[in-house]
Order: sequence, then C-alpha cells, then structure tokens
Amino acid sequence: MQNEEKTIVASATAPGTSAIAIVRLSGDKAISIADRVFRSLHGKTLAKQKSHTIHLGHVVQNDSTLDEVLVSLFKGPNSYTGEDVVEISCHGSIYIQQQLIQLLQKEGAQMAAPGEFTLRAFMNGKMDLTQAEAVADLIASEGEAAHRVAIQQLRGGISNQLEQLRQQLIDFASLVELELDFSEEDVDFADRNALDKLLQEAQNTIKSLVDSFTVGNAMKQGVPVAIAGKPNSGKSSLLNALAQEEKAIVSEIAGTTRDSIEDTVTIDGIQFRFIDTAGLRETEDTIEAIGVKKAKTKISDAQFLLYVVDPETMTTENIKTEVKALQHQSPLVLFNKADLHDTNQLNNQSTWLGNIDSIVISAKTGAGLDKLKKHLVQLVNHTNYDTIVSNSRHHNELQQTLTAILTVREGLSSGLSGDLLAVDLRTALHHLGMLTGSISSDELLGNIFANFCIGK
Repeated sequence: MQNEEKTIVASATAPGTSAIAIVRLSGDKAISIADRVFRSLHGKTLAKQKSHTIHLGHVVQNDSTLDEVLVSLFKGPNSYTGEDVVEISCHGSIYIQQQLIQLLQKEGAQMAAPGEFTLRAFMNGKMDLTQAEAVADLIASEGEAAHRVAIQQLRGGISNQLEQLRQQLIDFASLVELELDFSEEDVDFADRNALDKLLQEAQNTIKSLVDSFTVGNAMKQGVPVAIAGKPNSGKSSLLNALAQEEKAIVSEIAGTTRDSIEDTVTIDGIQFRFIDTAGLRETEDTIEAIGVKKAKTKISDAQFLLYVVDPETMTTENIKTEVKALQHQSPLVLFNKADLHDTNQLNNQSTWLGNIDSIVISAKTGAGLDKLKKHLVQLVNHTNYDTIVSNSRHHNELQQTLTAILTVREGLSSGLSGDLLAVDLRTALHHLGMLTGSISSDELLGNIFANFCIGK
C-alpha cells in the first residue's frame, strides 16, 4: 500500500451545518496527533487509554478552546481500517469542522482521498474488494431492497459462495501444473472426472450469480416498469395516480404523450421507476412516430410491462395480439376505467387472456392500485437466488469466469492436453481473483475508490 506512514484526516459526516459532526483520523500517528490538540477534562492522555473508549474534553487551538468534544479511540488492528483510528465528535458548525481539520493537518495529518479509509481497510485485510464496494452501495441505497442487497454483500455474500470453490480450483490447477513437470512419464495427478464434477458445480454457482444481476441491478437503480398501451387508455393517469402528483399531461386528445415520462415510487421498500410511454399506434405524425419507436425501446428495456387497456376500444383477442407483439417476458394487462364499466364483466374478460396476468383498475378512483402494487412487489421478491449481484464490475468478472470454466469443460471432453487446460484454469482463477481483490491493480483500485465520498 502506498504512503503507509501517512496519517489521514477527513470529515466522516455530510458537508453542512448539523447538530454533531465527526472528524476521523487513521494511521500510525492518529492518536499522537489527536493528543496534541485534545485536553481531557480528567487529565487523561489518549495514548495511555484502552481501545474502544470515549473521552470528554476540549480541542485547544493557540491556548484557546475551539470546541467541547468526545474522542473515540479504536486501536489497530481492531478498527475499521486496521490502523489506529480516532473519531472526534464535535458540534456541527462548518467553522468548527474546518478549523479542527486544519489544526489536525498542522499537527501532521494529511487530507484523505475519496474512499481512502475503506481502501486501507481492504489493503489491511479487513474486507475483500466486493465488501469494500458494498460500503459505497450501502451509503447510496435509497430503499429497503437496495439496502438489503448491499448489507448482504458487506457481510461477504459473494465471497462466501466463491471462496471454497476458488480454493478447490486452485488445488486442481496445481495438480494439472504438476503434471507438466512429469510430462515424459505420462502421469495424471488430477482426476479428470473429479475436476469436471467441480467445474459443473462452479458453473452452476457462477451462472446463478450472473443471472441474479438483472434483479440486483434493478433493485440498486430502481426497478424499471414500462406503462404502455393504445392512446387514451389511461397510461398518464396511471402514472399520476402511482406518483400521487400530476407528472404527466392528461388529455382526451390522442397522442398527447410524445416522449417518455419517468417517476420513482417506493413500494414496501422497493424503488420502482415507472415509465409512461407514447401511445402505441400507426401514425403519419413524424414526432409521434419517433415517440412510438422510443416507447418500444423503453418497453424492451423494462423489467416489467404494464399494458393499460380501455375495455371499450379493445377486444380480448386484440389485447392478446398486441401484448404478444411486444415480446415482453413479464407483461401485466391492466383493465382500466373500472369506474365506467361493470367490474364483474371486466374480471370475466380478464380470465379469457389465458396465461397473461391481468388486474382490473381505475386510475381515476384508485381502485385496484393496491392490488397492482402488491403484485409488483411479489414479482421482485419472488426470486430463488441465495446471493444477488448488483455491481456491474462483479457481473463482468463472473461472466468472464463462466466463459473460462465452460472452455475448460470443453477441453476436458475433447481430451485437451494438460498444458492447455492449465491456461484456461488460470484464466478462470484470474477473474475470480479480480472479483474479490486477491488479484488487483492500482488502476482497478483507483477506479473503484475514486467513486467513494471523502471520509469513507
């Protein structure tokens, strides 16, 4: 790790005025630097105190008191970074925070770079790279689902699943490599059948993680839900009802919505991105045609599709034909305007759609919207994945690993020589190592931790 001797300092709380702010130090000289500016009410010296203790006193600057503070001590290796860490809780005045940080810098501390505290935790073996990245995801989480995925990763969700698998692959790779030293004697140290069985297990585990990215990324960014249908079916009214505000213009004139309109709504801790799209129809209006084309792209990219229907203008066969033409894997037909029709008749009509799910609603009165929200939450929560991947870098490394494993299996089935098998095994192990950080580069670490906030 570069600059091992450097003691870093930064505010650990958000910029601005608050009741309390925390200024954090980490490094070999963290305690001695804090000692030079802190005066305990009981005459204590911080260097002589036990780890995980809190001390009341004053920060003194040029023989005058800057603030009354609480100082928390965490001695390495039993700290977040694995080094000596001091956290000074002061009053949240911007002036006090700035003066305190400047005072600590005068005593020898240097300003921390973005993510440098967590980088040190990684470099000192307190967490692997997937856990370090989960810290940033945890800070950025805006809903219960995103928070749940980040916590799972912080606790080593991916690492726990892959560590034993990686070690077994290392053992087999070592045996295959050993065979190369005895190539003239035609000796097989690695049981090919056992290796293929292990690779099958690895393939299943990693493919499950790769497949989970669709769910994980949606939870992290907000689950995209496209609202589609014919003009005047009530799409914009539905968006407004879900958002509980006038996000989209509602008009009896067909083709009012020319571009997609989005709003984010949190339902039972899950963040959904509802996308109101242009009405689907053939049109000679150039601008509206662009909107229809864009609508189809939004529908294709969305995880779920709400196809809104005006029962007066579409038959059951029309609906089935239109939904099928959109080729979406998770369509839900919404029979809208229940306030203007016989609800029982609409419910009967919905049963004729076969395996296409449907709900009767009224965007105007709100009828059926609770059922719709519950249905969407169930769709997101209905997953068999033990661990969910939400980070695109993790997804990419897992895909590369899966490709390499499939190549090794193909080589085994075709009787490929040990030296070529060894190359593909090394490739799989390389990408697994890049995933957890057991293999890393300065460029990789720089890209990851540059996205962190300062002080974390």
